[in-house]
Amino acid sequence: MAIRRRDFLKGSAVAAVSLGLPRLARSAEAASIYDIERFGNARILHLTDTHAQLNPVYFREPGVNIGIGEMAGRPPHLVARAFLERFGIRPDSADAYAFTCVEFEKSAARFGRLGGFAHLKTLIDRLRNDVGEKRAVLVDGGDLWQGTGLANVMQGRDMVEVANLLGIEAMTGHWEFTYGEEVLRENLAHFKGEFLAQNVFLTEEAAFNDAPAFDKATGRVFKPSIIKELGGHRVAIIGQAFPYVPIAHPKRFTPNWSFGIREEELQKHVDALRGNDKVDAVILLSHNGMDVDLKLASRVTGINVILGGHTHDAVPQPILVKNAGGTTLVTNAGSNGKFLGVLDLALDKGKVGDIRYHLLPVYSELLKPDPAMADLIGKLRAQHVTDWSEKIATPDRLLYRRDNFAGPVDELICAALRTELNAEIALSPGFRWGLTALSGQPLTMEDVLAETAISYPETYVQEMTGAQIKDVLEDVCDNLFNTDPYYQQGGDMVRAGGLSYACSPSNAIGNRISELKLANGKSLSANRHYKVAGWASVNAQQGAPVWDVLGKYLRSGRMMPERLGTGVTLKGVDGNPGIAG
Repeated sequence: MAIRRRDFLKGSAVAAVSLGLPRLARSAEAASIYDIERFGNARILHLTDTHAQLNPVYFREPGVNIGIGEMAGRPPHLVARAFLERFGIRPDSADAYAFTCVEFEKSAARFGRLGGFAHLKTLIDRLRNDVGEKRAVLVDGGDLWQGTGLANVMQGRDMVEVANLLGIEAMTGHWEFTYGEEVLRENLAHFKGEFLAQNVFLTEEAAFNDAPAFDKATGRVFKPSIIKELGGHRVAIIGQAFPYVPIAHPKRFTPNWSFGIREEELQKHVDALRGNDKVDAVILLSHNGMDVDLKLASRVTGINVILGGHTHDAVPQPILVKNAGGTTLVTNAGSNGKFLGVLDLALDKGKVGDIRYHLLPVYSELLKPDPAMADLIGKLRAQHVTDWSEKIATPDRLLYRRDNFAGPVDELICAALRTELNAEIALSPGFRWGLTALSGQPLTMEDVLAETAISYPETYVQEMTGAQIKDVLEDVCDNLFNTDPYYQQGGDMVRAGGLSYACSPSNAIGNRISELKLANGKSLSANRHYKVAGWASVNAQQGAPVWDVLGKYLRSGRMMPERLGTGVTLKGVDGNPGIAG
């Protein structure tokens, strides 16, 4: 089907916000959806959670993203029609396709893939040139180096080269840490920008042993911030790395470093930038996740805007949060290269007079790929394309990962683990990265790696009691639905193959999971031992990489069981706008 420019322009919407008066700016009559009216004197371009996706992708946004307590019914916990109504987006528009799961496959055929670094390069250069020299800066919110087979093999070095050509001037991190300190520092030695993380400190033992640090006096491992001269004004950009790295990932990757939200240290740093350094604006480049950022914005004063990431939420309009010192705008810019945030500031006499914000979907059909970036990507991929291009299966339904409780990609992984490792139950982590494959679109080994490529991919089989299995589900569920955002670590619910259960997200920990049953319909016994298969354990394992297990399963022709994996019955959330349909 031919894709027409007017399909994109008809009903397309990008968001702008003015301090204290949010509004939606429509572009149906615009010559191009990327023609942004020049405003202010400083522009910050924000990219986050691309997960090393060098080429344009399909990525379905969630149909289930439940908010609990104060988070219920407010962004980012709106999906499908509720999301469209909240942000005034037409259901049949290009933006509805980019921002929601509504009629995804139909819209995918109409509007095509999004993202791609060659296309991003074209758009970023254009938006920089629109405001003139030394008035724009490009920042990355982390999860840049991980998410593909190529990034895993090259341990992120490919993305460092791409970032340098793209012109990223500052970034923070999350999955970057899972390559370990040695590789991280080696990559940063080649990175032309700055790696910022105000919330990463040496452990007491590491400090005693004189481990490397940016500031030995404070124990800060990395530079906390930079000050950029934009349009004759001073803009501070503070980095906030993922706070829970040693909890969510194997601690052996970062044994010398401690993480955390570090509110007190952040407030002191903001105060110093405002006082001693006399900056005109303070921006927090965050990988906390949006709910955490919303709480942080209510407690730390002096931050003008939080450019957020981690939870992959694409929110068209910033959320205005009041605090003791005034207000802070909180944004989140999606994932996989699908979106580019554009923050324009009007700075005057040491203050932010006004703000405009746009979250632009990166429609690859509307942007010519930059030749230099396309050439670099081709060279980086060349030695691996042949090995990973084998077509190993063709799905008979849409494969996606992103939803709170279940996604066909992980249900497929669970089916492979149970079959190939002869297990009764399989567990697959609720990662939010990973691509979407259309039904009838052949899968290659490169696609399999795009769902599984991490630095600790080993599979395992172990005996667990029914009580232990319930405890695991309760623990992960609390991470997802704790009413205090500071106890949320991001990610979705662990996927369980061969097991069904009921979940009451609004209940307290220990009382959310019930009615656990095996695939044969028998209830799970608390005292009985079950054979459980999984992957991505924080404890060292010796099994085959999960991509080999999944690849073997797919090659066998057992693509999809009639009904994948498990059913999850939700209780107590009827009418929640974080559930589609």
